[in-house]
Amino acid sequence: MNILCHFRNVGLSRQLGIIKTYSSAAKKAGEGVPYQTVLKDGSISEQILPTEADVVVLGGGSIGCNTLYHLTKLGVKNAVLLERNHLTSGTTWHTAGLVWRLRPSDVDVRLLAYTHQLLQNLEEETGVDPGYIVNGGLFVASSKERLDEYKRLQTLGKAFGIESFVLGPNETKKLYPLMNVDDVYGTLYSPRDGVVDPAGFCTALTRAATRAGAKVIENCAVTGIDTDTTLFGSRQVSAVHTDKGTIKTRCVVNCTGAWAPYIGAMVDVAVPLVVTKHAYVVTEKIEGISGMPNVRDHDSSIYFKLQGDALSVGGYENDPIFIDQISKEEAFSLYELDWDVFGVHIDSAVNRCPTLAKTGIRSTVCGPESFTPDHKPLMGEEPTLRGFYHGCGFNSAGMMFGGGCGWQLAKWIVQGRPDFDMFGYDIRRFAPDLARNADWVRQRSHEAYAKNYSIVYPHDEPLASRKMKRSPIAPLLEKAGCVFQERHGWERPGWFSSSGIAAVQPYDWYGAYGNAKNADQAYVERLKEDYTFGFPKNHSTIEGECKAARERVAIFDMSYFGNYYLIGPDAQKAADWIFTNNMQKSAGETSYTCMLNAQAGVESDLTVSFIDGSSTASWEPSFQGKGFYIALVCGSAYQSFTHIRKVIEDNRFNAKLVNLSDSICLLSIQGPKSLELMGKLSPTTRFTNEDFPFSTHKLIDIKGHICRALRISFVGEMGWELHVPSSSAVDVYKAVMAAGHDFGISNAGYRAIDSLSLEKGYRHWHMDLRAEDNPLEAGLGFTCKLKSTVDFLGRKVLEEKRQKGLNKRIAVFAIEEKVPLWGMEAIWRNDQVVGYLRRADYGFSVGCSIGYGYVHSQSEKEPITTKYLMEGDYFIEAMDVKHKARIQLKPLFDPENKRVNGFY
Repeated sequence: MNILCHFRNVGLSRQLGIIKTYSSAAKKAGEGVPYQTVLKDGSISEQILPTEADVVVLGGGSIGCNTLYHLTKLGVKNAVLLERNHLTSGTTWHTAGLVWRLRPSDVDVRLLAYTHQLLQNLEEETGVDPGYIVNGGLFVASSKERLDEYKRLQTLGKAFGIESFVLGPNETKKLYPLMNVDDVYGTLYSPRDGVVDPAGFCTALTRAATRAGAKVIENCAVTGIDTDTTLFGSRQVSAVHTDKGTIKTRCVVNCTGAWAPYIGAMVDVAVPLVVTKHAYVVTEKIEGISGMPNVRDHDSSIYFKLQGDALSVGGYENDPIFIDQISKEEAFSLYELDWDVFGVHIDSAVNRCPTLAKTGIRSTVCGPESFTPDHKPLMGEEPTLRGFYHGCGFNSAGMMFGGGCGWQLAKWIVQGRPDFDMFGYDIRRFAPDLARNADWVRQRSHEAYAKNYSIVYPHDEPLASRKMKRSPIAPLLEKAGCVFQERHGWERPGWFSSSGIAAVQPYDWYGAYGNAKNADQAYVERLKEDYTFGFPKNHSTIEGECKAARERVAIFDMSYFGNYYLIGPDAQKAADWIFTNNMQKSAGETSYTCMLNAQAGVESDLTVSFIDGSSTASWEPSFQGKGFYIALVCGSAYQSFTHIRKVIEDNRFNAKLVNLSDSICLLSIQGPKSLELMGKLSPTTRFTNEDFPFSTHKLIDIKGHICRALRISFVGEMGWELHVPSSSAVDVYKAVMAAGHDFGISNAGYRAIDSLSLEKGYRHWHMDLRAEDNPLEAGLGFTCKLKSTVDFLGRKVLEEKRQKGLNKRIAVFAIEEKVPLWGMEAIWRNDQVVGYLRRADYGFSVGCSIGYGYVHSQSEKEPITTKYLMEGDYFIEAMDVKHKARIQLKPLFDPENKRVNGFY
């Protein structure tokens, strides 16, 4: 073998500044990658291009092949995969092929578990060895905080039957003798992790798919995609053009990886990803390395992958090289490695495995990879083009996520929605104005790449591309010490510091690419107060904001909410069908409701206010008859907007959805003193229970500004939400603060809302309420009009589930010890793990840590009963320690709802 260099020599050369920077010219196909088989000569016998197909999958990499395979498993016979070159020729062929099983996300863990299961069974099904080797995985921690993170992974894994072990330095040394453990605090060992061969995996998948009737066409380039216009003006995929002919189809799946933006551009669809050069090196033979587990040393930002009797060594650096426009013709391409970029990993690799210092480098592997703004894949149906599905942007993890994501994407296509809560992967998590903003995509993707191996703290915030959207009062809140959080482009108040202004600064790229780091680090320093899995330094500050709402009055800027108006001749019909609660109420009332999908999963929870076209404010849309004002949290706002719009179109309702989210601000006034404060703000309005009861709304005048006031609460107190035009927000906020001075008013943020709402048992969508939960499981049966004859979307399935019995139910768990909980802790009932906490925090008003989670039955034939729930002895396992817990089915705070109705 030709030894290019040694690790020791590379490290010395970097120190002396004599590293060679190579050109980006592509290497020959197959050169450098550590696999015996590369599919550059093709693996599929030539097939004739069909003229029609039910589904056309574009791209023959891991995701495309997995999607095709699972489509056939779901009964799709007329599916075709088109590959511009040969299978795996894009980015799949050169992947490191690591398959980890533990991640800080429950959905990730479930998807990885499925891939693991698929790989274990695929050879028996197809006769093709996918090259799956289970050699284990070892996560290295150099600090207590990192090991605490690993303990959280271990605890979450227990909820899914994934075995792992926390090891000390000496135990680690026995497992991996070649590892230097002098600076190791501890490790997490997952014995069933492994590696997979990309060519073998994709060959096995396509072998099974073609046997089931699917077609795979190689050397077939897509040249265009046709669309039609539906009756409601939306677009629909109608055909795919290739250099071999045209296929009529109503469903296209874009699994083209780094080339996905080219496919998107054919139909004016934004694909928010960037392409960078991503690399690893393959060593010469290392004595004693065979059989060792793969290693992830997050603190050193490196990984070791076992490669027979050698290692593949890679990592994530701060200054990856962007490929601004990847060639459409690239296939089986590699680039010369830029040691100035990759060289930062050398010293860390030698430190962790000293024998590397005298080990030769057999080859370098530097190829294109796609990365997204949040380091999560892009999946699901494009909301601006029906029948166009995303399956790309896998952030160098397409092999290990391929099985699970291909499975769920196929279900998305066939049944309309996946089984899992895939919102973190759904293309709709990015609003169109962000997805089409190239600077935002580039900055956020860079930060997500650079921080890929950083500790995932519960309350960390991004620094890239901030201040994209701000409420008009944001500058006033900043002066008051607000530490902002970022959600979907919006700046929202997190908490308020007494240490002065902590302004979010322009992105400094972490000092990369010649950028100077920001001199003002106040915001970063505030974030560091949360860098712990214990109680943070700002714990008492958040307690003060909570007490203000419970004892006096607090104001919350919730302007990042989505604000929509459902109007038109069929608005009532649409509302009845879309929303689970009774929508046949009088103008002036407000209802809390859910929206379901056809499988009865909760697509969102929200408030709907009933309005009359004859009594609207000048800043609201003009309409006749009955209308519905919808307000919902920004996290699900765009997803909910597209869901409602699609349901309207599917049912041909003569109604429309008007989006005023960017022109309405929401100021929430909550607390025992809110009644007196509102009286001062609007003296001409009576705010008593008799005149303005809970769950009603009115137009009121505050200092000459017309506001729509809703008497509702998200914290469990008497209070009002003021929905005001953006042009009035500053004046109204100043009026509230001036009038509230005598009542001890306080600014408060979402960290306080998290705690207050948890005490009261209010759900947070995408946390303790998700699309994989139905209202009965989530304790929200009261929002469903099941006693009426009015039908709604998902009702039939929901009633079937109720009749059959529920296999999981939500409950609240309280720990009397003062133990920090953040969610993802395991729930033990007697001696069995029966679930995990979806959401957790400390409840200052109830004096204990609180968590909400779903308790699962041990068998689908044994539904969960109240008796079963209440008879068990429960423990919550947090970071490998079990704590005695008390279970309740009702909220811990004010379960009788006295306070929201003004009874103190």
